[in-house]
Amino acid sequence: MDRHPGSMTDTPARLLNLLSLLQTPREWPGSELAERLDVSPRTIRRDIDRLRDLGYPVEASRGSVGGYRLVAGAAMPPLLLDDEEAVAIAVGLRAGAGHAIEGVDEASVRALAKLEQVLPSRLRHRVSTLQNATMPLTRGDGSTIDPHTLTVMAAAVTGRERLRFAYRAGDGAETKREAEPYRLVSTGWRWYLVAYDLGREAWRTFRVDRVSEPFATGARFTPRELPTGDAAAFLTDSIRRRQPELAVEVSFAAPAEFVSARLPSAFGPLEPTGEHSCRLRAVMADSMEWVALRLALVDCEFTAHQPAQLVEFLSDLGARLTRAAALSTP
Repeated sequence: MDRHPGSMTDTPARLLNLLSLLQTPREWPGSELAERLDVSPRTIRRDIDRLRDLGYPVEASRGSVGGYRLVAGAAMPPLLLDDEEAVAIAVGLRAGAGHAIEGVDEASVRALAKLEQVLPSRLRHRVSTLQNATMPLTRGDGSTIDPHTLTVMAAAVTGRERLRFAYRAGDGAETKREAEPYRLVSTGWRWYLVAYDLGREAWRTFRVDRVSEPFATGARFTPRELPTGDAAAFLTDSIRRRQPELAVEVSFAAPAEFVSARLPSAFGPLEPTGEHSCRLRAVMADSMEWVALRLALVDCEFTAHQPAQLVEFLSDLGARLTRAAALSTP
């Protein structure tokens, strides 16, 4: 007989279990795999060949105690996650997506949308419970986002479905919108939706933290051509039109690698001026307060050269913080 009594005779289920074991970062002896799946070593060898035929790069080591492991291939196979792994990934993606952490981009939101689509209800409840029990440290500007809002939008972008939502403008005015969502774009501290507004018959950008009640209508659309090359360029132009630009020049008493690792990518590249110094020259369409606070968080000495209003703001902020520290001293 090729299998043990009581063994797993359902080949598809056995292959999934075998693939799940091989996705752990270790080498599995054939005898241990056979014991885990309650089949013979011969069945394991045949199942390994089946996985290879399906495109999974399973590598076998030679020797008296031969083993198998899944190696990197040309394409990533479907991941098989247990409950704990799925919850951990969903919570991590939600935390990053909900606060537009630097480096967490639209691809991460799409991954979250796919994962939450297939999560069983019991795991969705665990994810929500864990997230509601934690509070991340944020800038305190009220721009946090419900991850559900992002995942609905990401699914509508991917599926090319028209989207309806409520939107609150900067002056507090509430409106209902219907749009063709094109892309989600993260600036490193906020999420924006670039979409064609059907009511206004024009391209618009929407701050996602001001969106509520998003609903994918199911109506498909053919994407229109953006006025600019891509969504990031369109968003940058849109922000610049709404906000005066700041021509920033700052010198840092630290290597460029140290400073760039502590500044958002929106600040642009740094120019090394010495072994332990560098200079930033950038034109930015962000608020002066945000620029000043990001500079203060670099954790090294720096000198702001321009614009004059930034230098003045930093001077006033420094004086205010000094007074606060003096008043707080016992």
